Amino acid sequence: MRIDHAIISDWIAPNSRVLDLGCGECALLRELRQSRNTTGYGLEISIDKLAKCVEGGTPVIQANLDQGLSPWFEAQSFDYVIMTHTLQAMRYPEKLLQEMVHVGREAIITFPNMGYWKNRLQFALGGRMPVTNALPYGWFDTPNIHLCTVRDFEALCADLGLRILGCEMIDSQQRSGRWMRFAPNLLGETAIYRLTAA
Repeated sequence: MRIDHAIISDWIAPNSRVLDLGCGECALLRELRQSRNTTGYGLEISIDKLAKCVEGGTPVIQANLDQGLSPWFEAQSFDYVIMTHTLQAMRYPEKLLQEMVHVGREAIITFPNMGYWKNRLQFALGGRMPVTNALPYGWFDTPNIHLCTVRDFEALCADLGLRILGCEMIDSQQRSGRWMRFAPNLLGETAIYRLTAA
């Protein structure tokens, strides 16, 4: 299990209902079903990835997340709404965050942290957009349109009235540790947040 998936799994209570936004090939949903006995759905826009979910027996709906969640689900339909490495590709990330805590009791979000020291170094020394494990695209072909730092994300949560229940960081070696908590904006390549409505 990937380290970010393991952290997310630790936050999920057994027998919960889970919605995974931008679920890809449904790997996380399958892992949660096996390790936590969860039920739920994935939302994905890619036809090829949808087919992989269906082949694996995971319920999935084709949807464009920029159109929101309200057309699909009522308030508090899920215990957890998860979105991994997708927030930065959304046109309206602030609206999607609000909808996540509307249709779910808690939201779990992961995103690449632009404040990570390797990103800063590439900017400072190379003068170019960073290309890292978490940001593997060039500036010209990236799906990412709203990159942010940990501080940016926390400021947005405060502006939206969202309460942060937990936060973990992962470095470029896919490690998580307590030492990252001393300077998460500098030492974390990928941020993992657990949120709820205030």
